[in-house]
This record gives sequence, C-alpha cells and structure tokens, in this order.
Amino acid sequence: MNSINTNIGAMIALQNLNAINAALQTTQNRISTGLKVASAKDDGATWAIAQQQRSTVSSLDAVKESLSRNSSVIDVALTAGESVSDLLTQLRERALEASDTSIDSTARRALNDDFIAIRNQITKTLANAGFNGINLLNGSKTSIAALANAEGTSRLTVDAQNMSLGGAIVTLSANASFTTATAAANLLSALDTSINNVSIALGRLGTSSKSLDTHLTFIGKLQDTITAGIGRLVDADMAKESARLQSLQVRQQLAIQMLSISAQSQSWVLSLFR
Repeated sequence: MNSINTNIGAMIALQNLNAINAALQTTQNRISTGLKVASAKDDGATWAIAQQQRSTVSSLDAVKESLSRNSSVIDVALTAGESVSDLLTQLRERALEASDTSIDSTARRALNDDFIAIRNQITKTLANAGFNGINLLNGSKTSIAALANAEGTSRLTVDAQNMSLGGAIVTLSANASFTTATAAANLLSALDTSINNVSIALGRLGTSSKSLDTHLTFIGKLQDTITAGIGRLVDADMAKESARLQSLQVRQQLAIQMLSISAQSQSWVLSLFR
C-alpha cells in the first residue's frame, strides 16, 4: 500500500542519517580533544580508571617536591659539614704548631687567638647550615622524612648529624684553647677524633642524599609510565579517527541524497489525479 502520510523509505533514510551524524559528532569530538574517552559518558569504567591514575600522577608531583626539598636540606648540610671538617683541620694545624716548645709565648698567644677565631667560626657555620628552616647539623633536628609514595604511607628518613662543639661528633670543647705547649698538645686527640667523626657523618649524609636522588629519578620514571598508561586508555588514534571522519562525511552526503530521493519516491501518486 502506498501512503502519503507514512513514507517508510524516508523514515529509514532519516534514521540512518541521524546515526551517521551522531557518529560524525563523536569522531569530531575525538579529533578536537585528542581523547576517545573525554568524559564518563564516553566510557564510565575507563574514565574512572584514568581519573584515579591522573590523581596518582598529580600526587607524585608532591612526592617529587618533598624529595627535592629534603635533598636540598642535605646538600646544604653537606656543604656546611665539609667547611667544619676544613676548619677542624685548621685547628689541628694551629694546635700542633703551638705544641712546639721552641716557640715563644707571644707566638703561642697569637696562635691561640687564631685558634679561638676558627673555633668560633665552626659555631657560626653550623648556625647557618639550614635550608627552609631545617638544620641537620646544629642539634635542632633529630631526623627528617621525605614522602616516598603517592599515598603518603612510605617515607625516606634521614638522620641529622649534630656537629655542635662538645658533642658526640665534634668532641672538641666549645671553649677549647691553650696557653702552653702541653695544653695545645692535649687538644690534638680531640681534634683527630672530631675530624674522623665528621668524615663518617658526612658519609652518612652523602649516602642519604644519593638515596633521595635515586628515588626522585624513580618517581619521575613512574610518573612517565603511568601517564603513558593513561594515554593508552583514553587517547584517540588520530590517524584512525581522521580516516573515519572522511568516511563518515561521504556517508553523510550519501544519506542526505537518499533521504531526498525517498522523500520524492511517492510523487508519482500525483499523476493519478491528472
């Protein structure tokens, strides 16, 4: 039966055109955004996974900042500690020279004045060995801890190394000085111990600094790997989408022509009324 109220062919052609237009819109969105899953509407499960991984990547930025900040604290401490070691070596040189019984009291007094000035410089160096308000050498901190993962459940701990005068590392007294050759000679043992202890402490800090740097490199690689994984989940294949776009545009033109033909398919009915 032919009807002027219901054109089945035109209806089918219109349905096909609408489907093609919807597919074309999807393809155009993918090309413009570069994503095949740009929202939960596209693919809820994949979008949720991608969002979770994006959160992890973002959190790892905080981990990197923590590691970098703590690494800087250690680097400053290492620089100051090396200065302390050099100053202790200079103190030993002055004490050794003053222990020589062949020099007169005037020369020994001058050496003592120099000794005291260098000793006080150690205290000043330690007081200025901080970074971002954290000082690992003056006894104000026992340790620091850097973030190690995105969840905040793991941390890299670095022990402080208190190099204050008269402490466990630098055993030389804070008011050490000499007036006689014997007194100067008696300081040599404490200075030797202090120099050795400082070297060991710097070794510990150096190892900790290397551990932080190694973990920082790992976190950077982990971020890159996760980001690449997110891309595999949600990024559009631009070459494939480009080819699909061209195909859909051709199909759209054909569907428009078919709709036009279907709309005119029953025009022959008019000839019956002539």
